Amino acid sequence: MDSLTRRALLSHGAGLALAANLPSWAQAPAPAQAADSFVADLERRTFDFFWDTTDARTGLAPDRWPTPSFASIAAVGFALSAYPVGVARGYITRAQAAERTLATLRFFAALPQGPGKTGVAGHKGFFYHFLDMKTGLRSGRCELSTVDTGLLLMGALHAQSFFDGEHADEAAIRAVVDELYGRVDWAWAQVRPPAIGHGWTPERGHIPNDWKGYNEAMLVYLLALGSPTRPVKAEAYEAWTSTYDRDSWGESHGQTFLRFPPLFGHQFTHCWVDFRGIHDAYMKQRGLDYFENSRRATYAQQAYAAANPLGWRGYSAEVWGISASDGPADIKLTYTTTAGKTVKRRFISYAGRGMGLHDDGTLAPYAAGSSIAFTPEIVIPALMAIKQRYPHTWGRYGFWDAFNPSFNFPDVRLTHGRIEPGKGWVDTDMLGIDQGPMLAMMGNHRGELVWQVMRKNAHLVRGLKRAGFTGGWLG
Repeated sequence: MDSLTRRALLSHGAGLALAANLPSWAQAPAPAQAADSFVADLERRTFDFFWDTTDARTGLAPDRWPTPSFASIAAVGFALSAYPVGVARGYITRAQAAERTLATLRFFAALPQGPGKTGVAGHKGFFYHFLDMKTGLRSGRCELSTVDTGLLLMGALHAQSFFDGEHADEAAIRAVVDELYGRVDWAWAQVRPPAIGHGWTPERGHIPNDWKGYNEAMLVYLLALGSPTRPVKAEAYEAWTSTYDRDSWGESHGQTFLRFPPLFGHQFTHCWVDFRGIHDAYMKQRGLDYFENSRRATYAQQAYAAANPLGWRGYSAEVWGISASDGPADIKLTYTTTAGKTVKRRFISYAGRGMGLHDDGTLAPYAAGSSIAFTPEIVIPALMAIKQRYPHTWGRYGFWDAFNPSFNFPDVRLTHGRIEPGKGWVDTDMLGIDQGPMLAMMGNHRGELVWQVMRKNAHLVRGLKRAGFTGGWLG
């Protein structure tokens, strides 16, 4: 995607011809050049977020910034994938990235594990969702999380395949990743086999929910199937897809696809897995791949915003993107819709928002941004429109997590963010788990930076094949 498309080439040529007849002060960049410049700037700022806010000694990445917070193991996984992107773009050297990566992996490998309530970072090879930013031990009473451990491991596997050189640090990276990945006891998490559960706490035991499609947790099954030491059986993946027809497949806003309301469910696994042209048994019978499914999901979101059934301010075909994000507050208020109707509406602080799910007028730029590899033709204009129309959403590290043009209630006590006079609510935090997929997918959009590396990872390839994927780059 670094190469010019025919349209981009024509735009470039038209821009040069026009520039020849204009004074230097009036020579505006062609649209394609402006878009490229914008994406490059956003990519650098988002990388800097991870490089600057992650603890260089431990590799721990904060759940949110600048509000002081615990570390998120999922954010650490995205940080591990950020460093190779930084090397490819020339932001940092390979040696710098290897040093930070190895420090992270060694820190996690040395953290204590066990069934205790305190003094440990995980159990059975899994890690707690949130860790103390200084000690790396369990924060509060959070859960041992299978999906967040999966996000951490995906970043680790990316590092393993990227650092393929003979240098001692790179060899050590590969070895520590095998150690971390190999000790995860996936079968222990199959409390209701063959499905894999959400997690566990020492206070209450296993969480009474299993990962069944379609959502962000496909990566859990691919990792569990690909384990070199404790793999689950292929029937686990069958359990994952068993609810597709009942709960997920259908039509929404002009698209027919596997539905999941928040966009992050269509993005997370794709950060590391190039699904173009490869199919599992279910998608083969449907005649499409998961990449196409996410493309349709993105277009459905744009159509939902254009239709704007709830009458929120700011929603349009140019400004859209609903996913899990911060929000202004947990409160019911009287709101006047864009059609002039006065209604009682519930607003939310943090929620897994989506089309028709917890939709309170809050938009997340990363929701659109993380689909850039699927639909750059609508994502890039959306991000540029958000920055232009709502400049208060933009800061040192790119976009703040979310904004809500409909929330103009200055007297309400906010959970997050602030009110921008005349513009509505805007967050004052960035979330690592939201910045991460946007950076990875910008890397995939401009050069397939993550996908190319991950195609070489034997563990991922093994997991995909055990799940029944065939075709395309899998051979």
